Amino acid sequence: MLKKVVLLALPGVAPFEFGVICEVFGIDRSSTGGPSFDFIIATADPGPVPTSLGFDMIITSELDEAADADLIAVPAHSMDGVDERFLDVIRAAHARGAWILSVCSGAFVLAEAGVLDGRRATTHWMHTTRLAAQYPSITVDPDVLFVEDRRVITSAGTAAGIDAALHLVRLEHGAAAANVIARRMVIPPQRDGGQAQYIPTPVQERYSDSLAPVTEWMLDNLSEDLSIEHMARRALMSSRTFARRFRDDVGTTPAAWLNRQRILQAQQLLETTELGFETIAQQTGFGTAAVLRHHFLKVLQTTPTSYRRAFGARLAG
Repeated sequence: MLKKVVLLALPGVAPFEFGVICEVFGIDRSSTGGPSFDFIIATADPGPVPTSLGFDMIITSELDEAADADLIAVPAHSMDGVDERFLDVIRAAHARGAWILSVCSGAFVLAEAGVLDGRRATTHWMHTTRLAAQYPSITVDPDVLFVEDRRVITSAGTAAGIDAALHLVRLEHGAAAANVIARRMVIPPQRDGGQAQYIPTPVQERYSDSLAPVTEWMLDNLSEDLSIEHMARRALMSSRTFARRFRDDVGTTPAAWLNRQRILQAQQLLETTELGFETIAQQTGFGTAAVLRHHFLKVLQTTPTSYRRAFGARLAG
């Protein structure tokens, strides 16, 4: 069972991600039936620690507090380099089998310490490509809120750290304990979906001169049954030539591009209208609500119902 939690305060720490760990592990919730942790914030040089927003935090505990911690938590930071003393703490925790948790760009600290080698991991979607390129021994998953791999948990950006932390509480203390914390924080105990639903994917208006007319026509006719043959005829090409030219120019297959545009339109309709799922499925070319749900789960890792619940508030705006 998780007892002692040490949060590392690195120079350039991001206050929100830092606060996430404090909120989940730093508050005694025993009076409401929740867990209580021996929670300590430690840094390499006790005293003022600069944050990413330009103010300092006064941290009084040294890194030796982490020697017997059950969990080492690493929040996001400025990614300007890491003091070797922090890396040694993480390596020692890993060697003795303690839990290690990072939030957002904190994954880069774990990667630098070497504890992500040979593991799956994630970070904020803006940084996943950099993480994969900089540390090729890591299998980076850009589409999830968090990854747990052999007692190392990495989370995506900002609020995904809450999901990761509650997941760990659930593992170590049970669902009821996680629910107590979530209720106090006024959040769902477990969110659906992954990072994909938060990544802006603007529809490109033009590609090459030859394909622009057909892609624009496809966008205007998403509700139709658009076969590769139909699209190729519209482009005045053979099916094989059209498929090859489309992949070369757009970077994906016509079917995959069309499917993504349909999902984007369905997202917009879920956010901005009160149309039923069957109507949205028909208007976007998915045909039925069941097929719409299948593609949402496959691409966004969430359902149309959950997506509308999360983003439908935009109707008020």
